[in-house]
Amino acid sequence: MDVQEVLKLADDLVFINTGKHLDNLQEVILRGTLQGLKYSKIADESHCTEGHVKDIASELWKLLSEVLGEEVNKANFRVRLEQVKFSNLWWNFNKDIVQIGEVNFCENSSHSPKLPNSPIEEEVLNKANTEPKVRQFLAEMPKSGIFYDRTSELATLKQWILHENTRLLAIHGIVGIGKTALAAQLVQQIKNEFDFVIWRSLATSPPLSILQTNIIQFFCRGGAPVPAHSPEEGATTGGLPLLEYLQKYRCLLILDDVQMVNSSGQLAGDYKPGYEDYGTLFRQVGELSHNSCLVLLSWETPREIAALEGKNQPVRSLQLNGLGGEAGEILREKGLAEHEKWSELIEQYRGNPLWLKIVATMIQDLFNGSLSDFLSDDTLFLGDLESLLDQPFNRLSESEKQVMSWLASQTAPVSISKLPENMQLSRSQFLKVMQSLGRRSLVEKILEDERTFFTLAPVLKEYLKTNYSPT
Repeated sequence: MDVQEVLKLADDLVFINTGKHLDNLQEVILRGTLQGLKYSKIADESHCTEGHVKDIASELWKLLSEVLGEEVNKANFRVRLEQVKFSNLWWNFNKDIVQIGEVNFCENSSHSPKLPNSPIEEEVLNKANTEPKVRQFLAEMPKSGIFYDRTSELATLKQWILHENTRLLAIHGIVGIGKTALAAQLVQQIKNEFDFVIWRSLATSPPLSILQTNIIQFFCRGGAPVPAHSPEEGATTGGLPLLEYLQKYRCLLILDDVQMVNSSGQLAGDYKPGYEDYGTLFRQVGELSHNSCLVLLSWETPREIAALEGKNQPVRSLQLNGLGGEAGEILREKGLAEHEKWSELIEQYRGNPLWLKIVATMIQDLFNGSLSDFLSDDTLFLGDLESLLDQPFNRLSESEKQVMSWLASQTAPVSISKLPENMQLSRSQFLKVMQSLGRRSLVEKILEDERTFFTLAPVLKEYLKTNYSPT
């Protein structure tokens, strides 16, 4: 994209959110940013102070961040705009804005933009008017790489969504297990069954008001007018206008990294202060009648899912477990020989695709690719896995860390029929912690003689032994 194209797209984005075009100084700041100029140089050329330029730039980055639902700053401005331009996010921005409450929406009347469309934009806009009605906004969906066989899981998800009209669905599992890859493959296989397909990441913890505005702008860009409703219908959606679009159109909405709107240091499912309205949204999506599907990808199961799901209910959850023999393809890609030992390595690392990629690289680097040498050591090597596991571990409450440390110290799976000795928790608190760890996919359940036993994966045991000391 040349400078003029980037400025045109930025102007459209600002107009969508404010109803106003870029003013002269904002345009100068953006142009200078694209040219690699410092704020001091932009200030000199604009005949104003550097402090004033910084203030205006800060407001502009904040505004663009709200529109796109992800951080925009001086360093990544051009990259962010190019991601929008060369993705399915680029639709006709020539829409007027109408405001309902505090949320901006589009309607189908046009305006004359400040800057003319480029030939490339005209081609895209004309094409949008002739393509099928399915509108896909998938810029944040990871590009499909090698997909490891999840035939059973895909079949289950397609059955739930397409044939059993599941409205709310959670795919959850420990970090690295492949939730996002599975969801991306699912989208590719079923996207043409929907009017709108939208993928958004919650990695930056956007407040629901910003996320909702951003998603509704996608509907506007796809030519969807504001749904008309009676006061009674508006009341049923609990003041969440996004639900009106989910009711009017058949939509597939995927929210990735949902755990980022939950609190750290609390049991699974507690929302950050000010983020409780996400729970309201999830509950309403599950309870209200519509033909859309909201898919949540998370390290932990949202509480609303646990409360509403059932075999005959339109709310489901799928805990994603590790790969079996299919994980051997990862080791083959990494150039590991000794095929007869692959199953042992896969079992130690529980078939977790990302864990296996990391450890296979380490085996090449430190053991010259020899699985025998690696497996002969009594210590289970973690290497770069430690920093990866820091992410979910640092989100745990202190009581969860203590219970995990106790599980890590056990040489065999244990029953929780009795409260462990020296555990400074009541029986009720202990059971709540175990339930929370289960929702985070951090404990393994083993059924034996109609009894349930619990343990940790070897990787988690080793991590806790080296990274946590109970106080």
